[in-house]
This record gives sequence, C-alpha cells and structure tokens, in this order.
Amino acid sequence: MKRKILTIILIACTMAFVINNDATAADIPSAAEDSINAGNSYYMQDRFGDAVRAYESVLEQGVEAPDLYYNLGNAYFKSNNITYAILNYERGLLLDPRNEDIKYNLELARNFVVDDIEEVPGFILTELHIKMLKLLSADSWALFSILSFFLLLLSISLYLYLRTYGAKKLFFWLSILLLYLTVTSFVFSYHHRKLVLEPGTALISIPSVIVESSPDDSGTDLFLLHEATKVSVKESIGEWSKIKVADGNEGWVPTRTLIFI
Repeated sequence: MKRKILTIILIACTMAFVINNDATAADIPSAAEDSINAGNSYYMQDRFGDAVRAYESVLEQGVEAPDLYYNLGNAYFKSNNITYAILNYERGLLLDPRNEDIKYNLELARNFVVDDIEEVPGFILTELHIKMLKLLSADSWALFSILSFFLLLLSISLYLYLRTYGAKKLFFWLSILLLYLTVTSFVFSYHHRKLVLEPGTALISIPSVIVESSPDDSGTDLFLLHEATKVSVKESIGEWSKIKVADGNEGWVPTRTLIFI
C-alpha cells in the first residue's frame, strides 16, 4: 500500500514538472524575434508606422505575449490611433491581468475616448469572481492547480502513514483544503482561458454609431456611441450584434462597426 502511494506521488511530481516545462519552454521563432527587434528599433527611431507593421507581422506568425501587445499598443498610440492602442492594451491585459504598465497606458489612452460612461456595478458575487480571475493569468492558475494537486497527494499519503489521532486529523482537514484549492484554481484557469479566447467584448471601430432597438435599420434610435468605446457583445443575428454598455444600456449595432477584443 505504501509503495503504491509513493508511486502515485512520484508520477504526480513528474507530471507537474512536464506540464510546467511545456508551459514555459515555448521558444519564439527566429523570424518572429527578428520582427520584434525590428519593431523595437523602428519605435526608437520614431518610425511608429513601421513599428506597427513589424509587431503585427509577429502576431500573424501566431506569437502572442503581453509585452508584444503592450509594444504594439504603444506604437499605435504614438501613431494617434487610439482605438487600436486600446485594443492591444486590452488584449495584453487579458494575458497578464497584473501588468501595471499595460494598466497605466490603457487608462491613459481611455482619456481620449469621447464617451465617458459611468460603469454600473454588477452582482457582487460576479464581480468578486472576475476580480479573483484577474489576480493571476490562466497559466498561473493552472500551475497553482497542479502544485495544489501534488501537495494534496502528499497530504493524503501522510494521513495514511501516520498513526496518531492528532496528526491524522490535521492532514485530513489539510487534504480537504488542498482539494478545494486544486478544484477552484483549475476552474479559474479554465474560465480565464475562456475569457482570453472568447472575451465577449469589443470596441466601436468607426467615429460614431447609432444604437438601434432592433437588428435592422428600421428600429428606434436609442443612443449614440463613439469610436473606441468598449461594449459587451451579448448575441449576434445576421449582420447585427446586440451590445451592452457599461452603464447597463443595451441595443443593436452592425457587427462591422465592432472590433472584437
């Protein structure tokens, strides 16, 4: 029995190492690295349009990273393209929610957005869940889950090994806590990954758009939104999308007027 427990722990440790190694050992292709260096060089020379094209070419190669989106956002900002600056800051923040540089520049860029919409607080548990998600990246939550699972197996093995009542009680409750942390962090990792792949948010991409009451031009005009305003996309029908603004107002706009984050 003891040998089986040790075998399980050894396998779990090996899995944790392999998974973590796979998550962190991804190398940037040399062509992409060359484009990044070129983009950095263009940026330092104030050739912001060339920097944008260099960074965009990296994304086209399938490479994504918070710093890449940050640099691209900066290049767009220096090119006076506030909408795409915000777009790339938002995408970078999805990958690294705790990046203070991205947060700062995003708030700076938002000062140039025409619509100053006051956000209505959502349901308290939903807001708490979102704040917890953004404490760590999806990969960090996944790693936390793996480590918690390994410690869980170790705690269970100690519970089975030890004979004193006090020790067994301690490791029993410790195992319950570690099980909770393992499952919770796994769920957070899954939800954060889904948030990155399907954020459900977009920016208005044209100077202004009238939000309609129905998904057609014959609907009632509800309100006006301007370029770079962030909206949540609730559903799409044909060439129209139903959006929700931070203040709670909803309506329909042509999907072509949106850039999805």
